[in-house]
Amino acid sequence: MDQEGMAERTPWEIVLPDESATEDLGRFLAEILRPGDLVALSGGLGGGKTTLARAIIRDIVGDPELEVPSPTFTLVQPYEGRGDQAVVHADLYRLRGPDELVELGFDELTERAIALVEWPDRLPPRHGPTLAIDLSLKPEFGDDARLARLIGGGGLGDRLMRARALRVLLDRSGWGEAERTHMQGDASSRSYERLTNPDGAKAVLMISPPKADGPPVRDGKPYSAIVHLAESVHAFVAMDRGLRALGLSAPKILGEDLEAGILILEDLGSEPVIDQNGPRPERYAEAVKVLARLHGTTLPAVLPVAEGRDHVLPPYDREALLFEAELLPEWYAPFVANTPLVPEARASFVAAWSEALEGLESEARTWTLRDYHSPNLIWLPERDGIERIGVIDFQDAVLGHPAYDVASLLQDARVDASAEFELRLLGLYARERKLRDAEFDMQGFARAYAVLAAQRATKILGIFARLDRRDGKPGYLAHLPRIEGYLARNLAHPALAGVRAWYAEHLPRLCPADS
Repeated sequence: MDQEGMAERTPWEIVLPDESATEDLGRFLAEILRPGDLVALSGGLGGGKTTLARAIIRDIVGDPELEVPSPTFTLVQPYEGRGDQAVVHADLYRLRGPDELVELGFDELTERAIALVEWPDRLPPRHGPTLAIDLSLKPEFGDDARLARLIGGGGLGDRLMRARALRVLLDRSGWGEAERTHMQGDASSRSYERLTNPDGAKAVLMISPPKADGPPVRDGKPYSAIVHLAESVHAFVAMDRGLRALGLSAPKILGEDLEAGILILEDLGSEPVIDQNGPRPERYAEAVKVLARLHGTTLPAVLPVAEGRDHVLPPYDREALLFEAELLPEWYAPFVANTPLVPEARASFVAAWSEALEGLESEARTWTLRDYHSPNLIWLPERDGIERIGVIDFQDAVLGHPAYDVASLLQDARVDASAEFELRLLGLYARERKLRDAEFDMQGFARAYAVLAAQRATKILGIFARLDRRDGKPGYLAHLPRIEGYLARNLAHPALAGVRAWYAEHLPRLCPADS
């Protein structure tokens, strides 16, 4: 049985020694409940159902003194919560039949609300996220003690177990009393919170539950497997410790629950390597030196995660690079041309890119962090040398060509960087590499840089168009002109003649005549 299936079926039993413990449980549950959830409260009279419901409602509404009477006579009582949350408290003990639920408008009231239902056996069968809570008196544990038995279903069990693991981890790591503040995340499914303890100490909470495989998209494999995306926090932990072992400023891990996908990380702050005018030259120079240090070091392909568990870095192979590039004909081309490409055009696109990527796999391989760019780099002025560059978001690291991360930094999708600035920092990279390897081949590196920078720009154009069309996130479209400009710059290299010819024929806006 998989982990999520276990969470859906395994009861969680808690002894609640007094009423305040019941209220604490209510506040804990309020953090994980979402609109559309049903909380089915069972148990005998005096078991604490209304006390628990009252604590949940007060937390969702944000008023610890809110009067929350039992809905014994009204049957259904709605409350407006913070933001777009709403909660409905129902007591169905006097319900005469399901028709009365219809008269009360129960389904309409609870469609976009959290439903707390006492005497839930009066409800008709219902699908969706459900949390069944049975409360019973337990005098053997104390005069006011109760036993709560919780079982989740429809996805809520997995959510409950993760929240339970989070609470245990916070308490165990010394962050149980911390204030939690949501942090702006990235385009992934991960979420982040800043933790602030009463003494002012700060940390970052990373919540990245294991991902289930998506649907197969090619040769029976899901997208994540083809392009080698991490499916658990194990990769992050392995890379984090590997980078720190090299003396680089990745965040220290302060607490971890690997199975639940929860990490407490050192807070590196938020001072960027850019300002309103674009890249800060001295900070970008240190970021380039970090890469030169990394690429000039012999690095392992297998890294330890925990006792008896290793992480193997996958190769950034041609299959992955080609599949990523194909996001352009799949999403970007129809977006700008308002019509899909014909199969022959897509086939010639793949052929042109396959030829351009020929030979790159056989060249020197290193840790390729893949998202080494301004949003994931933090300036640490109190440290020295390359330790002033804080590095985050590296869980999708692979073994690839060193040129990829250099291109990721110098052709940042969110930052304008002139060709002159890019060339100057490429020169700095070459000098730093030659200090470690006198035989470093700058000409070969320049070819790989142009090809991989073009591949990355091609991929990102497809991803940003997909974020708009499929995911309803149009904000990324503002970056398209910048990425198009970078792509045109790269296509001038002779190694991309075939790719350039394809763009000139099918998407000429990406291949201006004077580029």
